[in-house]
Amino acid sequence: MITEATGDASALAAPVLQTNGVEILRNDTVLSASLWVNVALAGLAILLFVYMGRNVDTPRARLIWVSTLLVPLVSLASYTALLSGLTVGTLEMPAGHALAGQEVFSPWGRYLTWTFSTPMILLALGLLAGTDTAKLFTAITMDVGMCVTGLAAALVSQSYLLRWAFYGISSAFFVAVLYVLLVEWPDDAARAGTAEIFGTLKLLTVVLWLGYPILWALGIEGFALIDAGVTSWGYSVLDILAKYVFAFLLLRWVAGNEDVVASTPDGATASAAADD
Repeated sequence: MITEATGDASALAAPVLQTNGVEILRNDTVLSASLWVNVALAGLAILLFVYMGRNVDTPRARLIWVSTLLVPLVSLASYTALLSGLTVGTLEMPAGHALAGQEVFSPWGRYLTWTFSTPMILLALGLLAGTDTAKLFTAITMDVGMCVTGLAAALVSQSYLLRWAFYGISSAFFVAVLYVLLVEWPDDAARAGTAEIFGTLKLLTVVLWLGYPILWALGIEGFALIDAGVTSWGYSVLDILAKYVFAFLLLRWVAGNEDVVASTPDGATASAAADD
């Protein structure tokens, strides 16, 4: 019985633990370059952000700085893991998929990147807006749910329908994140006096984050209308803009307006003051 159970577990794990992914990376310059560019830019971003935040000393501003600094730090680690072959593999696509029966490249480690880095982006945005703990907790937990179920959608190889079912669940989590970003936090930012910069970063985040599910659907994991190399470059470009450009704009503003950030009340305090 134990042997049988172990065999079943190995069969389930085999699709994502095959070493074919490493060979594909070695032989596909376009694909590997899409990962190397993020390693290089993450390293540069870390050095730049450390320099930009060297004089930030108020608690809220420093927390925003640390949150945004963690974004390229996580990216550097996770993209290095992808290139090493630690978090890549191949999957056999199920019946119904455009590439049914074929093994396709699966850089599933990207989902680990997003699971740990995107909550830091939301934490920084929430602190900038001066939101309350409940709204911040909601945004971050919904975001983690979005990333984890997105990973499930990418790894399911037994059923094409289940891949899209997890995609739908992930999208539902994403809608919750969008609601907080577009409906809840703008009012908080207006009360905090950070509405202008928050509006810019909110728009940048929403537009770029919408690109990820679209790319998933068009890419090799979804309808397979574009190949693995183009899909990987698409994700890398989105990561560069949604992470490093976002963080640069945020840190530049925080460093120049630390007094505004330091005096920003949280959402609950601001609401109570408004009611009085």
